[in-house]
Amino acid sequence: IAAITLANARGGATLDLATDCTYLLTADIDGAGLPAITTPITLNGSKHTTIERAAATDRFRILTINTGGDLTLNKLKITGGQTDDNGGGILVNPGGNLTTNHSTITRNITDGDGGGIANNGTTHLRHSTVERNTAAGVGGGITSVGALDVKKTRVYANTALDGAGINSEGTVRIERSAITANHAEDTSGGLLVEEGIATVTDTEVSHNSGAEVGGILANFDAQVTLRSVALVGNAARTARAGGLAMNPGATIVIEDSLVKNNTAVTDGGGLYNLVEMVLRRTKVVGNQAGNEGAGIYNEATGILTVVDSKIVRNTAAVDGGGIFNDAGGTVNLETATGTVVTENRPNNCVNVPGCAG
Repeated sequence: IAAITLANARGGATLDLATDCTYLLTADIDGAGLPAITTPITLNGSKHTTIERAAATDRFRILTINTGGDLTLNKLKITGGQTDDNGGGILVNPGGNLTTNHSTITRNITDGDGGGIANNGTTHLRHSTVERNTAAGVGGGITSVGALDVKKTRVYANTALDGAGINSEGTVRIERSAITANHAEDTSGGLLVEEGIATVTDTEVSHNSGAEVGGILANFDAQVTLRSVALVGNAARTARAGGLAMNPGATIVIEDSLVKNNTAVTDGGGLYNLVEMVLRRTKVVGNQAGNEGAGIYNEATGILTVVDSKIVRNTAAVDGGGIFNDAGGTVNLETATGTVVTENRPNNCVNVPGCAG
C-alpha cells in the first residue's frame, strides 16, 4: 500500500512482489483494498504470488484504476474481492488502462456488474485466466463499456444474470482464446454483445449455458463477426438458441467456423437468426432443438445467406432439422458454392427454396 501510494506521487513505478506470497488486504481504501492507480504502475509477481481480500473484513474490490492510471499485472492472482459496486476484482474507470500478462482473476463477487473486471476504459488481457467470478448483474467474468482486447486468455466458469463470461457494450476483440463453462441465470452464458462491434477469431466458445441463448447473443445494434470459431456444446436450458442468437438491429457474419452439438429446449439448436446473418465456409452439425430449427432457425424478419457451408446431422423434435424458415423469412441457400443441407432429422428444411425437405 505504501509503495503504490509513493508510486502515484512520483509518477509511476515498477514494483516486484514476492514469490510464494499472499498479500492479504484488510482495510477498505475508497472501495478497494489497494490505493487507486493514477499513474503508470507495473506489479510483477512470480510463482504463486497472490493479492487477496481477507475473508473476515469489510467488502471491497482489490484494485481501482482511475483516469491517468495505467496498471500492468504480471504473473499475479487477484482474488477474494467483493463489492456492492461494479468490478468485484478490478474496476477500470474512464481514462484508465489495465493490462494483464500471465495473471489470474478468480473468485471475486459483485452485487453489480463485472464479477472479475468492470472496464470503463481500456483493458488488455494476455495469456491470462478469468474464472469463477460472480456478478448479480451482467458480466460474471468481465463487463466492458470501453475497449476490450483479449488474447490467449481463458474465461471459465463465471456466473451472472446475463452475459456470464463476457458482457460488452463497447468494442471487443477476442483472439485465440476460450470462453467455456460459464453460466447465465437468464440470457447468454458465454458472450453478450449489448451494442458496438465484436470480432472473435480463432476462439472456442463452448459448454456455456443460459436459460435463453447458451453461447453468444448479439443485441440491438451490435455487429458481430466470428472467424475460425468453435461454437460447441452450448445449451439454452428453457428457451431458444443453444449456440448463438441475435435481437433486432444486430448483424452477424460467421466464417470458417464450426457450430456443433449445441442444444435448445425450444427453437434454434445451433443458430437463431432474427435480422441478418451470413455463413461462409462453416459447418453446422449435430445440433438439437426441442421444437423447430435444430441447425438454424430463421425468423420471419430474418435474412439468412449460406455460402459454401454444410448443415448436416442436426435433429429437431418437431420440424426443420437443418433449417426452419418462418413464413416471411428469407433464406439464400447458395448451393452452387458447395452448400449442402443433408442427413438432418426429421427433415432437412422447411420453407427454404432449393432445399429438399
